[in-house]
Amino acid sequence: MTAGKKLRIGKIAYANVFPIFYMLERMCDSSQIEIVEGVPSELNAMLRAGVLDISPSSSVEYLNHPELYTYINGISISSRGPVGSVFLFSKKPLQNLSGEEIAVTSQSATSVVLLDLLLREAGIRNVRYVSTQRAEFARADAFLLIGDDALIYRLRTGAGNEHFVYDLGELWYQQNGLPFVFALWIVRKDLIRDESRQKLLHRFTADLDAAKRQSLARLGEIAHASPLAGQLSAKELLSYWSKLDYELEDEHVRSMHLFSTKVFGHACTQAG
Repeated sequence: MTAGKKLRIGKIAYANVFPIFYMLERMCDSSQIEIVEGVPSELNAMLRAGVLDISPSSSVEYLNHPELYTYINGISISSRGPVGSVFLFSKKPLQNLSGEEIAVTSQSATSVVLLDLLLREAGIRNVRYVSTQRAEFARADAFLLIGDDALIYRLRTGAGNEHFVYDLGELWYQQNGLPFVFALWIVRKDLIRDESRQKLLHRFTADLDAAKRQSLARLGEIAHASPLAGQLSAKELLSYWSKLDYELEDEHVRSMHLFSTKVFGHACTQAG
């Protein structure tokens, strides 16, 4: 774990978690936390290496390393149906993708694993995933976009005129009737075991819960402060955030168990 008293907190540089951090950074004592920004794959790596103590990181990262992690109860980045920022764009309909290549970036583990599962369960086989630079996606017949890139591309390029567009959160919900948990607030277990930092952890957990509640009450204000305010209207941002679910309740946990069983062959566990 990182030496020193400050908690090192990962921050996804996407609009999906911006409302939480907008409030959290105004509530937390800056002398007790340090915010480190990155895309999901970067935060996963830093969390795994012990560079970060806590991060809203890919659910697959937690499922892959339950020996390293626990998570904060009551908060996630999920969707009950369309998520609005995790899309497969394809020039062919989904059922015709067997044997095809799908371009992906290195930014997210969860979305690629989810896409592969959804395709396999739809009977689509022998798909090849090719790591591709974002600038080259326009040449690909099928590609997976996540985060702000996906949100803006869907809203601004008329992608639906040239591509079949599939929202992965919607596909999961249609098949399973449960919200999909894209990210958890993951905590390294060695932080839990460090008695000297328990007050910091408890304070942060309380601040995070308050930030979640207050952000949902102030989304109009937050939309105007968003880094995407120059590219998307406040109405578009509010519509996007309305699709997201920041809770972590029994049905979210059931969904994680189901996803883990389908992908890894066993249910996930929450251990301290």
